[in-house]
Amino acid sequence: MRKNEAFRPFLGLTIGDPAGIGPEIVAKAVTQEEVRAACRPLVIGEASIMRRATRLCRLDLSVRSVASTAEVTAEPGLLEVLDLKNIDTANCPSGVLAPQCGRAAVEYLYKAIDLAMAHELDGVVTAPINKEAMVQAGFKYEGHTELFAGRTGTKDYAMLLVVGRMRVIHVSAHTSLRNACEKVKKARILTVIRLAHQALCDLGSRKKRIAIAGLNPHAGENGLFGREEIDEIAPAVEAAKAEGIKASGPYPPDTLFYRHKLGEFDAVVAMYHDQGHIPLKLIGFDRGVNVTVGLPIIRTSVDHGTAFDIAGSGTANPRSMVEAILLAVKFAQGRHKGATPPPARALK
Repeated sequence: MRKNEAFRPFLGLTIGDPAGIGPEIVAKAVTQEEVRAACRPLVIGEASIMRRATRLCRLDLSVRSVASTAEVTAEPGLLEVLDLKNIDTANCPSGVLAPQCGRAAVEYLYKAIDLAMAHELDGVVTAPINKEAMVQAGFKYEGHTELFAGRTGTKDYAMLLVVGRMRVIHVSAHTSLRNACEKVKKARILTVIRLAHQALCDLGSRKKRIAIAGLNPHAGENGLFGREEIDEIAPAVEAAKAEGIKASGPYPPDTLFYRHKLGEFDAVVAMYHDQGHIPLKLIGFDRGVNVTVGLPIIRTSVDHGTAFDIAGSGTANPRSMVEAILLAVKFAQGRHKGATPPPARALK
């Protein structure tokens, strides 16, 4: 890289479940000028699936298989695929749930994670997987987040959703509501506040103001509707403040996200999945980005599913994939400007 030349991260884009819309939105995303200007993309998947996707989407792209990251040229008009050759298009009709597709999707992820852990990629951006297909293939992960944590040996991690300047991180994610309430404990909340603070640092946030949501209506109303705010959440907030983190709360959840939208805070800590997902998907369903924070590598993702109902039609909107790529670029540039990347951990 020449002096004063902008750092263009080398990103691995996994295609997700090959029977879903992942291949189509990846193909569309890499044609966007803003994506090409910001990064050097490498698609990790199956070249024949990507050729099918470019035909379906009527894209003027040439698909080229590469055997390693060293072969990538990042030339315009070229879609370069690290071809795992792990599924035949004849065994992968669009829009059909199948265990072989679930297995292929996991293998794409494993490869991308391993390359990022070896510092051959600056980050990973993932298209949607189908959890049922993945389970049918014998993998028991609850989702992408848990797979990345397991593969990288990460203990403390959390799901961060981003829509524009709104950022919401979750104390718990893919679990029942009953279990989610049981996870509202001081230690976990403090960990998530710390992860939110680090994410804001990586993104270059100046003020780093973190608001913490209550669990109960009206944030418990001083114990009238529950004691979680008093016994667990408020002590975690005070502990974070003692560490110099600009944390505040707990706030009533029904008003907090509106205040965040107005710019009063830089991030919100939600207590469970739907508490954070519903407001963000309401304001930016097609622009949402899912980030796994706490990992030794950068991972962003679209915030939608495989959409089997429209897979194969070529009509899927790639905006969330584009936003996920651009956000991965911001994280990578933040780390590039700061300390050296964390050392790779032993893979499982």
